[in-house]
Amino acid sequence: MYMMEKCDFGHVPVLLQECLDGLRVREGGVYVDGTLGRAGHSLEILRRGGKIIGIDRDLAAIDAAKERLSGFLDRVTLVHGNFCDLAAILRNLNAGLVDGMLFDLGVSSPQLDEARRGFSYMQDAPLDMRMDESAELDAKTVVNSWSREELTRILYEYGEERYAPQIARGIVRRREESPICSTGELVEIIRSAMPAAALREKQHPAKRTFQAVRIAVNGELDALPPMLEAAVDGLKPGGRLAVITFHSLEDRIVKQSMRAMAVGCTCPPQFPVCVCGKKPKVKLITRKPLTAGPSEINENPRSRSAKLRIAERCD
Repeated sequence: MYMMEKCDFGHVPVLLQECLDGLRVREGGVYVDGTLGRAGHSLEILRRGGKIIGIDRDLAAIDAAKERLSGFLDRVTLVHGNFCDLAAILRNLNAGLVDGMLFDLGVSSPQLDEARRGFSYMQDAPLDMRMDESAELDAKTVVNSWSREELTRILYEYGEERYAPQIARGIVRRREESPICSTGELVEIIRSAMPAAALREKQHPAKRTFQAVRIAVNGELDALPPMLEAAVDGLKPGGRLAVITFHSLEDRIVKQSMRAMAVGCTCPPQFPVCVCGKKPKVKLITRKPLTAGPSEINENPRSRSAKLRIAERCD
C-alpha cells in the first residue's frame, strides 16, 4: 500500500519509521504536523490511530491532503497557515496540549517538481519560490530589487555560497539591462559568474543561490526559534517534538534551540544553591541526528541530506 501511495501522490515521506518511533505514536493521541506537505507522515500517524492537526502555508498542500487523508477526515483538522503562528493556531482551535509535533522543514518534493512554482534550478519557470502563493514577496522581487549588498549577504548567510559577491554583482549587472524573470535566466547568470573549476563540481552551481533566495522569500530561518519554543509549550509532559532539516543552517538552529531548552540551572558554579529557578523544558532524545540509511537514500535520493532531531517535554 505504501508504494502505491508514493506513486499516486509523488511524495516519499522522509525518515518515516524514525519519525513514528520518535513520536511514540499511539491510538487516540493528538499530533501536529506543522509542515503538512503531501501528508505522508500524517497518513501513517492516522493509520496507527492518531489524530492530526495539519498545518501548511501552501494551499495546494491542504487541498492535496484532503484527498490523501479522505478515509480519516473525522480525525483530521487542516489549517492553511504558517508554523510561525503555531501558538495562535493551537489557541484558536482550543487544541489544548498535544502528544507530539512534527516539522519537516524546507521545500517539499511536489513544490520542487511543479515547474511553475519556480523552486527548481533544473526547470525553466517564472521566478516565484513562494510556499504561500498569496504572499507578496517572491523571488523575482528579491532578485530584481534588493541591493547588491543585501543579495551578497543572503547568498553568504542562507546559501553558504563562497562566490556570493561575484553572483550578486552578476545579478545586478544583468538586471540593469532588463528584469530577470525566469529561473533559467538566473541559472545562466550564476554560471557566468562562477569560475570554471566551480562549474565542474558535483553539486549544481545554482543550488546554493536558489536555496538562499528561497529562504529569503519565505522567511524560513527567522521563524524557527519562536516556532520551536511554541511547539514545546504546546506539548503535554512527555510529549515529543520531531524536526527534520535538510541543510546545515536549519539543523544548527534546531540543535541550538533544543539544547538551550534542555539546560536547567544557569547559576554560576560557585553559588551554593540555585537562585535562578530555571529548569529544563525538554530532554534530548537524539544527541546526534538520525539520518537515512542506504536503502532509503537509494529509493529517495532527496533523503540523503535529511537529519531528524527529537526532544521530549519535561514533566
